[in-house]
Amino acid sequence: MPGDARRGALLDRDGVLNVRPAPHAYLGGPEEFEWLPGAREAVARLEAAGWAVAVVTNQRGLSLGRVSPEAIAAIEERIQSDLAVLGAAIDGFYTCPHDTPDGCDCRKPQPGLLLRACEELGLDPAGCVMVGDEETDVAAGRSAGCGTVLVAPGAPDTAADLVVPDLAAAVDALLGATPR
Repeated sequence: MPGDARRGALLDRDGVLNVRPAPHAYLGGPEEFEWLPGAREAVARLEAAGWAVAVVTNQRGLSLGRVSPEAIAAIEERIQSDLAVLGAAIDGFYTCPHDTPDGCDCRKPQPGLLLRACEELGLDPAGCVMVGDEETDVAAGRSAGCGTVLVAPGAPDTAADLVVPDLAAAVDALLGATPR
């Protein structure tokens, strides 16, 4: 990493930033995006602490034709607009548009999307943390050489370095803050 010691948080979207759609359902536009409690503020806290923040998300709905690229772009614009009110922004959005059988290297649990985000943002994966709500997020983080945080209720059996109930608790741990 050429002279940049900035840490990075690589965040899954659905289930970390926003309410996860029902199984086999997809967000069709920004009006369907619903922030999880405390998620916007958590992103703002990371940014204020000097962390790079990127969204790395599998969006199978694109390959199935159930979600358009324009809808994904509009959701990203909504995220940026909502964060701007808090003086924050996402540094980059990285989306895998493929279905599982496509065999790409960017669909989590593969590390390609995370590695691309790190490269484009000038981050060392060893200084990054993948925060997701599924084991595929954890596996991608581990494969990329990142720390891992699983957002999940209870204490599931996981390979993650840390399990937390929500993004706010993850940020508390990452910043060494006293949990709320």
